[in-house]
Amino acid sequence: MKEQMKQWLARDPDPVTREELQQLIDAGNAQELAARFSGRLAFGTAGLRGIVGAGPNRMNRLVIQETSTGLGHYLMKTVGTAAEQGVVIGYDGRPDSKAFAHDAAAVLTALGIKVYLTHAVAPTPLVAYGVTALNAAAGIVVTASHNPPAYNGFKVYWGNGAQIIPPHDQGIAAEIDQAAVQPLKLLALDEAQQKGLLVWLDELFYQDYRERVKASALLQNHTEPASVSIAYTAMHGVGAELAETVLADAGFTQVYSVAAQREPDGTFPTVNFPNPEEPGAMDLVIAEAKKHQATLACANDPDADRFAVAVRTEEGEYKMLTGDQVGVLLGHYLLTRTNPEESLVGTTIVSSSLLQKIATAVGAEYFQTLTGFKWLTNVAMQKQSGSKQFLFAYEEALGYTVGNMVWDKDGLTALLAFAQLTAELASHGRTVWDQLEAIYREHGIYLNAQVSIALSPNSPPIGDSLRQQPPEEIAGRNIVRIDDLKTSTRHFSDGTTEAIDLPGSDVLIYFLEDESRVVVRPSGTEPKLKCYYEVIEVIDQVDTLAHGFQRAQSSMDELLRRHQNSLTGLTAD
Repeated sequence: MKEQMKQWLARDPDPVTREELQQLIDAGNAQELAARFSGRLAFGTAGLRGIVGAGPNRMNRLVIQETSTGLGHYLMKTVGTAAEQGVVIGYDGRPDSKAFAHDAAAVLTALGIKVYLTHAVAPTPLVAYGVTALNAAAGIVVTASHNPPAYNGFKVYWGNGAQIIPPHDQGIAAEIDQAAVQPLKLLALDEAQQKGLLVWLDELFYQDYRERVKASALLQNHTEPASVSIAYTAMHGVGAELAETVLADAGFTQVYSVAAQREPDGTFPTVNFPNPEEPGAMDLVIAEAKKHQATLACANDPDADRFAVAVRTEEGEYKMLTGDQVGVLLGHYLLTRTNPEESLVGTTIVSSSLLQKIATAVGAEYFQTLTGFKWLTNVAMQKQSGSKQFLFAYEEALGYTVGNMVWDKDGLTALLAFAQLTAELASHGRTVWDQLEAIYREHGIYLNAQVSIALSPNSPPIGDSLRQQPPEEIAGRNIVRIDDLKTSTRHFSDGTTEAIDLPGSDVLIYFLEDESRVVVRPSGTEPKLKCYYEVIEVIDQVDTLAHGFQRAQSSMDELLRRHQNSLTGLTAD
């Protein structure tokens, strides 16, 4: 490891991380050095993400340069016109993001690849949009999204505008390994510009996205927007300017941004964890909403690809909607704005199945994918046709995309679509809560929950144990079907089987006789088992929604308790 550290110090272009590493060496901090040099940040379908610091197992300028070199070489080998098409690069407001983005540009232009580089911070969906709008070969966003301040990331898009999927991730990773042991070439950005290899994406690019939003057929509902008031937070991220702009363009005049969180600040001084799903993260925007008695309290995460909302209740308080509730409301609404029989909508295997029920009822085509927006959008592109146009997709972790303008989750257009949905309801004297109740009364209450179980780092794969002795019931409810995505096989209780058209993944989905569902899968990033639960409770017109939810929650509590107990012995924290 000493030789490895010596080579790192010789290659690292950043005096800050060189000094950091030298101090660790001088202090003899073997544990920390081992953590940084025991491996390399793994490049996968989400690109790179990790803690900023010195060493190959951290995010830093050298890792970015090596990664960019590997990506450039892979593009040149697999896309014949990659150099001419170029790569779009944008970045968020974290302290190192601009330097990392500029390093990526310097590397790619040195390889002769044209680069379109945003002149300032940019929301992630804007860069994803730019890939297809500029007909680029790929895109890069330097962002750690909603991770804590110590993190940064390097997200890669393919030329279709969607996040990369296999085999591109493995191909890029192999080229990165080669780049890590070879001299690196960089071209100064001024020189790259003079050679015509660097194009700065100025305000015209941002305005182009804005104009496309204004022209979107799905975002033309201008029913009394001024009647809806919206409190908004960018959560110290990069979404505020465009979020406020697209809302204003659509006629929403009562928009109140949280001043303390409006400007980009990668230290996130007012939130412990800049993820709208985390407890306390929405406190300031809800306080802003209360001050103005706003209809909605809305948030984007720091790179503006996710959207969260709390809705004012009759009592004047604010209650968060779950990601599934927002997805169902948006999907239902958009299916009323177009011909559903010509529409394609989708969710992931761990999201609520209520959207499928709604789509089936109106004749729309529905699809389901593995978790992750990379799958939702890539599969949507494959499935859409002249007679079935992609309309909407979502995942329960606050990710939504409206139409095919951006082939990734877009918190900005989701914000606008939800505001327009709310305004249309208000014009009829109805609220978001009224609409949810109407959907539940028509299709049933779909209640979803998730539990993560810490595992021993050395514990054997739980999925394999469950496959060896498959359960016949869960919480006293007979299993009628098991979908095993590892073997791509669907097993029915009568012994018959059929193939599943999904990529292989270590996931088991149990369908129970009362239409409840349990999904079991390991975490892809840490030693945890993730369990997703869904129960369905039918309510009739004389039943109250509150009683229906009480029954659903009681059913969920029993399912959770008994299933978690059944895993005891297979798991250990």
